[in-house]
Amino acid sequence: CLSLPQGLLAGVNITSPTPLVRGTAGKAALLSVRYASASADKPVVKWQLKRDKPVTVVQSIGTEIIGNLRPDYRDRIRVLENGSLLISPLQLADEGAYEVEVSITDDTFTGEKTINLTVDIPISKPQVLVASSTVLELSEFFTLNCSHENGTKPTYTWLKDGRPLSNDSRLLLSPDQKILTITRVLMADDDVYSCLVENPISHGRSVPVKLTVYRRSSLYIILSTGGIFLLVTLVTVCACWKPSKKYGEKRQAETQPTSDYTEQDEERLKHDAEGIPRSGEHERKNPVALYILKDKVRASSTKAEEDSLPEPRGTVEPGYTSSPVPAAGRSPGPVGRSTRRYHRSPARSPASTRTHRSPPGSPARSRGAPRLLRTAGVHVIREQEEANAVEISA
Repeated sequence: CLSLPQGLLAGVNITSPTPLVRGTAGKAALLSVRYASASADKPVVKWQLKRDKPVTVVQSIGTEIIGNLRPDYRDRIRVLENGSLLISPLQLADEGAYEVEVSITDDTFTGEKTINLTVDIPISKPQVLVASSTVLELSEFFTLNCSHENGTKPTYTWLKDGRPLSNDSRLLLSPDQKILTITRVLMADDDVYSCLVENPISHGRSVPVKLTVYRRSSLYIILSTGGIFLLVTLVTVCACWKPSKKYGEKRQAETQPTSDYTEQDEERLKHDAEGIPRSGEHERKNPVALYILKDKVRASSTKAEEDSLPEPRGTVEPGYTSSPVPAAGRSPGPVGRSTRRYHRSPARSPASTRTHRSPPGSPARSRGAPRLLRTAGVHVIREQEEANAVEISA
């Protein structure tokens, strides 16, 4: 019978430098293996992911992939010459145990090897969250929370002044050790606290937080002393405060002009009310003519001129109308009083001659009549004004 060499019956021998590969999500991971065989033929390599039902990742002859890859592995898988598997980029779902089989047709036995792959996200910077950095002695259930945003499979460790803490009668750690609870605060708890977070690929340590513990008696003394000091200060300020003289003068100066203006307005309104002429019932019913009185200033300035010149009764100042002179044939009778309306001329109005038309009941003047003297007209109006004033007062 034929005898075969002993090496051909040994089969394929597979080795791996590391049985565990820790990968980072988004990066590459190499599942490295090596095989040895007496045959020079290309090996047939098959990688599988162990699940309840094994999932074939890739098959190849040498480095050439056979068949179609699964959609979730497409464009992410490569088989190297020694049979190693390269996955890039890694996904969290890639985590698991991978088994490789290498066979050569001439060899009797097939070699197998298993490599474990973990995929994680790095830990971000943690921080200690507390409701307050100060606490009263004998307070109950004061909690410290270790928080971080990113990171998979974290493990927590609490440190007090750099030394790890563990559960005891007063210090309680949550099941995942993320929360530290001090059931009854003592003065010995006044210290620096921090937390350490780790996972398979990274770790992070928080900034230390100083916890200050106050004695209750000290707090009462501080509060009472502060309250007494504040009360004494308020009483002193209220007793010593007086309004300054400048403030009083300024206040009086602000109120004085208002009263002066009020008195001036009252005097001016009273003067205007006295200067308005009153009209009787008969004046409202029978208006005859409209006269405009001259200002007292102008009347007083022309008084001297009136005394020096003759005062003819039949003359009228230009711009004014007068009652018609009774006919010579008529018997003398009582002088008719004509109704007049007086309008006050505005103060300080320039002296000007105003011409008014006669009312419908007045006789018209002839155009050929000579121009009458100004002073005589003023004298007639003054006499008529005095007569009307006597009538109104009666």
